[in-house]
This record gives sequence, C-alpha cells and structure tokens, in this order.
Amino acid sequence: MTETLILADRLYDGVRPELQPDRAVVIRDGTVVALRPATDADRATPGAIRAAIAAPGMIDIQINGAADTQFNFEPTAAAIARIARGARQGGTAHILPTFITAHGQAYLTALAAARQAIEAGAPGVIGVHLEGPFLSPARPGIHDRTAIRPLAEADVAALEREAASFPGVILLTLAPECQEPERLRRLSDAGIILFAGHSEAKAEHLERISGATHLWNAMPGPASRATGIVSEVLGGDRLFAGLIADGHHVRPHALRMSVRAAADRLCLVTDAMLTLAGTIQSFDLDGKLIKLADGRLTGQDGTLAGAHIAMDESLRNLVDLAGMDLVGALRMGSTNPARALRLDHELGRIAPGTRASISLFDEALSTLAVISG
Repeated sequence: MTETLILADRLYDGVRPELQPDRAVVIRDGTVVALRPATDADRATPGAIRAAIAAPGMIDIQINGAADTQFNFEPTAAAIARIARGARQGGTAHILPTFITAHGQAYLTALAAARQAIEAGAPGVIGVHLEGPFLSPARPGIHDRTAIRPLAEADVAALEREAASFPGVILLTLAPECQEPERLRRLSDAGIILFAGHSEAKAEHLERISGATHLWNAMPGPASRATGIVSEVLGGDRLFAGLIADGHHVRPHALRMSVRAAADRLCLVTDAMLTLAGTIQSFDLDGKLIKLADGRLTGQDGTLAGAHIAMDESLRNLVDLAGMDLVGALRMGSTNPARALRLDHELGRIAPGTRASISLFDEALSTLAVISG
C-alpha cells in the first residue's frame, strides 16, 4: 500500500463553510482514509507534504488547450494528457477537455479520444465538453459560423450511442432555442449534461438545461422585462454556470454581481487555450489569427478567443476583483463543478472514502502541488 500524508495550515473540506486550521489528510492507494487535526507525530513524519492551503481538487469543466496543445487541433488521448498536465501547473486536478465547433460529426473524434484517455488512466480526465456545433448563428463568438447548425436526428442517435457506454461525463453546450425539444429530452434522458451557450434562449427554452457556459459571454445581458440565460442563472435557484474570472470576459462589477447572486451554483472555468503553460503566442483558429497580448487572446477584430489564465490566478481574481471570501472561491473551483457534473459523491470534498483529489496552494494562492488519484 502507498500512503501519503498532507499537512495543511488551513483546509477547506468542501462541506464546512470555513477553513479548518492545522489539518492532516491521510491518503492510501488513491483514497482519503483520514482527515483529522494534525499531531506532533504527523509533523515529525518524514516526507509529509506541507501546504498553507488545501482544498478539494479544482475541476475545470471548460478548457480548450494548454501546454502548446489545442484539443481541436489534435483530438487524441495523448493531446488530452498534455492539456491535463498543463492545467495541473495552475492547480487543476480534473478537466473536461473542450472540443469546440467543427464541421459535420467531428465531435465524435473528440469523444473517442476522451474515451481512450479515460480508459488509459490519464490523470485528471473525467469526461469531455462539446461546445457546439449546435449553437445559435446569432451568437457565434469566435466559433466557425459555417459549421454551426442545429441537432439532426443522426446527431442525437450518435450521442445516445456514445453516452450509453462512455466512461465519464459528457457535457454538451448548445443553443436550446435552435433545437427540437424532443431531441433535447432524449439527450438529457441519455445522461448527457446540457448547458446553454452561444445562445439567445428564453426561460421557456431551458427546461432540459442544467447550466450555462461562460456566463455573460455570447448571450444577451439581463433585461428588466425579458427572461434570458443570465437572468435565469442569477435570479433563479436551479441553473449552474461556468464563469471566466480573467477580468476580460467578465468585468469586476459583473463578477461581483454574479457571486453575490449565485455563488453556490457558479463554476470557475478557465476557458484556456493552448497558450496556457506553453510557449506559443499566436495561432490560427479556423482561418482567424489569434494573438496573445496583455493576458488576452483575441482575433484581429478584437473578439475574445478563449482565455489565457490558470485556475490559481482565477481564484486570486475572485478574491481581488470580486471581493469573494477564500472559501467561496475554492467552492467555485471544486465543490460546485462536482455538483454540476453530478460527481459530488466522489469529488469536490475531502472526507474519508472519497477519491484522493486535492489542490495545494501557498498563502498567495499559487499552486504548490496537485494530487489526483
């Protein structure tokens, strides 16, 4: 048996609404077997891992690339493993590699790659996020307009077949107002988690929808006499939502508004591209030149093209820009996404019997280490 001891000055366990001081976590063969106050014997244990802050492993449900690797450019298990390694440098323990809009049924290649990565035991890979191509042509963002289309019967049948034996989570971002309701019902019944994104959906379109992708972006803002995705997330009590806290996609005032209204349902996402933890400064995306400058990735027309930010910097931004308390920020990076993905029985908390998934930070919320399995 392999045993690991973690000593944390402060620990968020994913359950209590406060940081617990001076805690010891014992991991054996990939499972947490004890969580207790640290003892003198613990502190004298050779090889113990020490951190200022310990939290359930951060979960990024929207990451397009990292480490000079873009999932769309290389939809393989090896590419997913590289992206996961790059994400771990910023404190992320688990990812949904995100495959964005492409022509035809290219998304099936992404599903096959994610299946292979999970079955091969790639650390931290818990599923796949398909962002498109079933989006609204009115809200394409940086996505290839020529590839955007509604769900066809062949798509629903293919996704149902995949979901029946897929070894992880399938998250599908689409514009529900552009789809036949019966097709959304079938996908939901198959166990696929549906998020609204790149969409102008109203409240009546969201019955089968569990959340929203990159809240505020590629969707209309809230209005006083009209329903929409933003108002349904912030004014309701059901929908989860991914939130990019890079200070560019959502400005500080909207960040503060969001966390004050729906902190228990917001999931911190990076929306990172291949430049994260990499060396590349510019790249071509569907014929568009994307450049990194001043922490922003944009096309030549100024359209944001994903993000260049790690999870630990996102946590710091929630505290610094949104005025959020540390526990709330850590919850948005771990517990909330575990709930959104229906994995909160094993992820998003630190307790005996749960999977060993822990992110460790210093006092400045910079990553020290990630333990994943």
